[in-house]
Formats: sequence, C-alpha cells, structure tokens
Amino acid sequence: MKMLIDGEWVDSSSHETIPVLNPYTGEVLDQVPAAAREDVDRAIESAVKGQKKWNRLKIRDRAEILRAYLELLKRERDGLARLLTLETGKPIFDSYGEIDSVSMTFESSIEIVKHHYGKTMPMGIEGGYDDDLQITVHEPLGVIACIVPFNFPAALWAFKAGPALMAGNAIVVKPATSNPLTVLKLMGLLVEAGVTPEAVQCITGQGSKVGNWICKNPALAQVNVTGGVRAGIEIAKQAAEHLTSYKFELGGNDPLIICKDCDMDLAVNEAGDKTRNAGQCCSGAKRFIVHNSIKEEFVTRLIEERLKTVKTGDLLDINTDFGVLISEEAAKEVEKQVALTVEQGARLVYGGHRKGAFYEPTVLMDVTPDMDIAKDMEVFGPVYPIIGFDTLEEAIDIAERSHYGLSAGVITENFQDAMTVAGALRSGMVAVNGSGGFRAQELPFGGGKKMSGNSRECISSVLEEVTQEKSIIFRYAMKKFHAYEQKAED
Repeated sequence: MKMLIDGEWVDSSSHETIPVLNPYTGEVLDQVPAAAREDVDRAIESAVKGQKKWNRLKIRDRAEILRAYLELLKRERDGLARLLTLETGKPIFDSYGEIDSVSMTFESSIEIVKHHYGKTMPMGIEGGYDDDLQITVHEPLGVIACIVPFNFPAALWAFKAGPALMAGNAIVVKPATSNPLTVLKLMGLLVEAGVTPEAVQCITGQGSKVGNWICKNPALAQVNVTGGVRAGIEIAKQAAEHLTSYKFELGGNDPLIICKDCDMDLAVNEAGDKTRNAGQCCSGAKRFIVHNSIKEEFVTRLIEERLKTVKTGDLLDINTDFGVLISEEAAKEVEKQVALTVEQGARLVYGGHRKGAFYEPTVLMDVTPDMDIAKDMEVFGPVYPIIGFDTLEEAIDIAERSHYGLSAGVITENFQDAMTVAGALRSGMVAVNGSGGFRAQELPFGGGKKMSGNSRECISSVLEEVTQEKSIIFRYAMKKFHAYEQKAED
C-alpha cells in the first residue's frame, strides 16, 4: 500500500519502504512507504488548502458525504475486519467489533455537529454594553494531526478523524508503524465517499521521525496523540515552538481495587477483561489491589474460570478470543518485565511462557507496593500483578503511588467505600463495580491530574477539542429597538 498525499496514492520521495508483518505468523503482509521530510511538508501544505475547501461545504453536505462513507464501511466490513486481524494479531470477533465502532463514531459525529449550538450573551449586565448583541459561533481549528496507536488503530483513528472532519477540519494521519494498513484503507474510503481529497492525508513511516516532522510544521492547528508518555513529552516540546495545541492520551497503570465485601463473580469477570486484546489496552486494569482476606479465592477463581478458558488458535476463527501481542519484541518486553518482578520478590503462580509474539495470561502473587510493577512500570500484556491490602486507606495509597492517572476501578458492595475511592483517586475515570477498562462512546475519556494526558476523547465533549469558539459583537445593534420600546411605553 502507499501513502495518501494530496489526493493521490504515492511512494516516499526517498523510495524507502517498511515491511508490515503479521504478528501471528511472522509473515510479511505488505510494504508501506517510509515518508521523508518533504513528503510530510507536502501533505500538510495540501491539507491547509483542502481544509478551506472542505469547510466551505455546508454542514448538511458534509453529513451527506459521511453518510455515504458509512455505506462504504458496511460494504467493506468483512475485508476491513480481516485486514485488522492480520496486522494486529487480535481475534476476528474483536476486529468486527472495532470496525463496527468506527461506524458508530462517524454516525455520532454527524449528529453532534448538527446540534453544536452557539450562545447569546444576556444584555443589561454591564454598563456601556446595553445596546450590543453578543453571540458566539464555532469554527474548525484548521489542520489536525492525528497520531494513531497500534492497539486499537481503527477505533482510535475514528475518534480523532470523525468529529474533526465533520466539524470542518482537515486531518493529517500518522498510523502506527507496525500496523498502518487498515487505517490507510479507511482513509481511502473517505476519498471514495466524496470527502475533499486534500482534507484527508495519510503519512506512513517511523513515528520518532515522522511524528517530529509533523509537529514542527507551523501550519498545524493541533496534534492529537494516543501513545506513550515519552512520545507525548517529545511531541509537546516540538509543538511548543509554534504554540501548537496538543491533545494527549498517554496510557496508564490503572488500579482495580477489590474489597473484601465484593461480589466475587463480578470481580473475577471484570478482572478477566484484562485478556482483551492480549492485555494491550491503555485503560485496562494493570494493578490488582485485592483485600488479603479474599486474595487466594480471587486468584484461584480468576485462573480456573477465566484464564484457563481463553480460546487460542486461528485468529480468523470467530470462536478464538485470545490473540498475540503486536510483535515478538513486544512479547519479549513483557517477558522481561515479568522476570524483573519475580527478581524483586514476586511469585509466578500461573503462565509466564512466551512463543514468538504470543504471551500467555500470567498471574504474579506476593507483589508489594514498592515493586516497579506496582507503581510506574506499565505492562502492555496479559499480566495480573496481585497486591494485597488490609484497609481501604492502604489500598488508596497503593493506587496513588503511580504517576499515571488514566482510569481506575473498585469492586465493593459498600456505597460509602465506593465514593471514598472515587473521590480520592486522581484519575480521569473511576468505575464502581467495574474495571478501568470501561469505555462508553459518550463518556469523557482521558487522564486525570497526572501523566496520562489531557484529552477528553468522547462524543459528548470532543467538539470542544476540534473547534474554537469565536465571539461576534453587533455594536449598538439593539439601540433602535430599545428606543422603540421606550417610545412605546411613553
């Protein structure tokens, strides 16, 4: 596949390419261009022009085009899901769900923009402005760079692209280096549906290079990134040079506090969700803080009822529900993190084996709050570090030792304890009787007051991130009206 620049599928100006591997088999799926600096600058320059054209279309016309896009998604659903499985290593049933979420996000984006109202300021509050009509309108930001992660490439691309486009912005997309194919296909379908071609650019290449080149370009209005903290910090430095706005979702080390009065069936089920996407979820629970009185029962049931029942095998089989990590290198990193935790004193009680990019569900007992995994070592794999506690205050203290603050969960039947946890944890979301992996499309999603980012990516508030509010004043517009009112009274 090629890059989408200026409405055309093109190679890199350097003619360099990057192989895209199937992480399940190790086979090469395709080659994509390794963009050069001039390719990036050309794409952004084209996007600036394309944004003006796209924004000139009436909202109802943009809506009609994106509804045509929804029809194309239906037509291509099977092929997109299959391609997503081949390049990510996730089971096909999960890929179907992700492609369906793209449709839902675009459908919702159409509706929220159609109902994005401005405001009229009340008159007669401030002396000297009684005759002025003051209103606000919403305008697109301009060109938004969308840097997409590997774990849910289609779904997270849609959260960035759908609202931005419907609001009248142009997008310059940088998909993950390891699996850009589905995003490229989704971008091409936008052009087929009738979106202004120059308003949808897609650049492939190494993130450390291409991402920096994108963020250094002064024509950008905003960069929207889902990724790691180090990448976010580097991008923020680049963006600061031109005061470019940025929105980040930078991952987490989310705690799940399981209290002694919990519904154990619920606790096991919510914790078991960690196996989704082989544990590669930004907001999935990653630290399991369990009351000491129920710790053994919880671990036993988790292993027997959830971890031993995962179905591995052919990822294109609809019954398979557990896949592989994005690469063998990623699996080796998880293997290293588990080995370090055992070295620090933890006890491996289940799993711990790797084969290629496959890493089996793994449970670590006797994890203490001072270990790396209990604080800021984010493990992006199916690993369950079990940390015991005796009091709720102790559990909160353990949870708060991390610099991450994306989401969290607490399982308890005690309403007061639930509210204590929800109020005490500095995270963007706290799920009561659920894990931090909960994510509904309408609900604001993003980091709290820590290192997990500043975005609130969701349908209910996303337009605050992809538009700007402009104030328009009609000076003395009401002067004659007020004079008329006074005359009528007289």
